[in-house]
Amino acid sequence: MSQRTNALADRLEQGARALASFASAVTDAQWQTRVPKDGRKVGVVVHHVASVYPLEIQLAQALAQGQPVAGVTWNAVHEMNAGHAKENDAVTKETALELLRRNSAAAAAAIRALSDEELDRAAPVSLNADAPLTCQFMLEDHAVRHSYHHLARIREALKP
Repeated sequence: MSQRTNALADRLEQGARALASFASAVTDAQWQTRVPKDGRKVGVVVHHVASVYPLEIQLAQALAQGQPVAGVTWNAVHEMNAGHAKENDAVTKETALELLRRNSAAAAAAIRALSDEELDRAAPVSLNADAPLTCQFMLEDHAVRHSYHHLARIREALKP
């Protein structure tokens, strides 16, 4: 584990803890509140963040090996998210928070297992117009940022 991978993993864990802490304190009614401009319920969004950590890590690990990320489009992401929302519409707080805890810990461990050389490796990413992106950028833009992004939107949705 390098200082860089540990720092990335720490930032992911901090974001996941912040999301978990906030989500654990929401009321049942707030858990069912739909996030504006998103349409998904707060609880579904928390479960979404937890459920995509493995995929986000898998994509970063492909880049770490110098493999391109091909066939991943924003339309596919939106379809995946819509399917997830339908399948998990009634997700409980306990289920979502446990998945968040478990998958964020696994994601952090996977990040810590990377080398600095792997963080710096780049390959084309279809999600970003086949721009050659580094593993570190993919981690920061997806797995690390994801909980912070959705926590901000959830907080905004639940403002009195």
